[in-house]
Amino acid sequence: MSATADDFRWMARALELAARGLFTTTPNPRVGCVIVRDGQMVGEGWHVRAGEAHAEVHALAMAGESARGATAYVTLEPCSHHGRTPPCADALIKAGVQRVVVAMSDPNPLVSGRGLQRLRDAGIDTLAGIQEGEARELNIGFISRMTRGRPWLRLKAAATLDGKTALENGVSQWITGEDARRDAHRWRARSCAVLTGIGTVRDDDPQLNVRAVATERQPLRVVVDARLDTPLNARLLDGGPVLIAAAVDNPERIAALQRRGADVVVLPNDGGKVDLNALMLELGRRGLNEVTAESGFKLNGSLLREGCVDEIVLYLAPFLVGDAARGLFNLPALNALADKRPLNIRDVRLVGQDLRILARPA
Repeated sequence: MSATADDFRWMARALELAARGLFTTTPNPRVGCVIVRDGQMVGEGWHVRAGEAHAEVHALAMAGESARGATAYVTLEPCSHHGRTPPCADALIKAGVQRVVVAMSDPNPLVSGRGLQRLRDAGIDTLAGIQEGEARELNIGFISRMTRGRPWLRLKAAATLDGKTALENGVSQWITGEDARRDAHRWRARSCAVLTGIGTVRDDDPQLNVRAVATERQPLRVVVDARLDTPLNARLLDGGPVLIAAAVDNPERIAALQRRGADVVVLPNDGGKVDLNALMLELGRRGLNEVTAESGFKLNGSLLREGCVDEIVLYLAPFLVGDAARGLFNLPALNALADKRPLNIRDVRLVGQDLRILARPA
């Protein structure tokens, strides 16, 4: 059955609903559902947080008997397995819906397609791929973890128009304006974790929590700290979960950090530094979908060199500070432009007086 204009209209509404769980659903995906009968919405809902009812259950509860013979629009293929909640495919079948339209199939290769097949086996018409691009963007971290075993890493940075992140003496607060800083907290709020390096912890003593926007969930704070140099009085150790990734196994130092509430994982590479790719896999095993890196130019460069960066969010402030100031990325010098690192620009917009660029490695 081919798609209609109404299919796109109602899926757009389902995506709006799914986005309401942007800050809360982790480690689950963000999902919305709309139930339509005779051209009228009779039920809608979204997944709010892990362990609670899925979007389809909320929408079916609102629809009641009106769900019988209706069309259900869901942004992600209904689940077909028992997790913390029963299968949503079974709930749709029991409710008597006639047709199910989904934006995208389940990215988990172990279950992908099984929910749709269960619906078809029950005699329900199905259609997939409506506004799939938008659905994938909404759950880009969940897709990454399901298909690659690691989270989607977003590198956030703020610089002057001449590409400097701090003065030569290390002063960096504040390069961007209040609007851009609030916008950066939205990226934090949707992330499962905020990652930084020991240099940033020592220089700036950041909290790395969400303060500028309302959220009921704080992200995990992750520190790349090869030698376990994180000060025991660091502000990020004051409340909330912290993970320190080290390259040395120092039981005494690890015990001291654990007494401050931190979890420590030792992941050395052959060079005596933290194995960043191993860290990404470790974060994936912990159920993290999206990670925002807010670090200095050294760790920024290392993340890029190791192929860990999936996306760059760069704020450019409209002023200049000169060549001696600190740059964005610690990357090796090039002898030929053919060796450049190409990026695809995905979005450019003004946030207050600052320019925000969203780019992904080509």
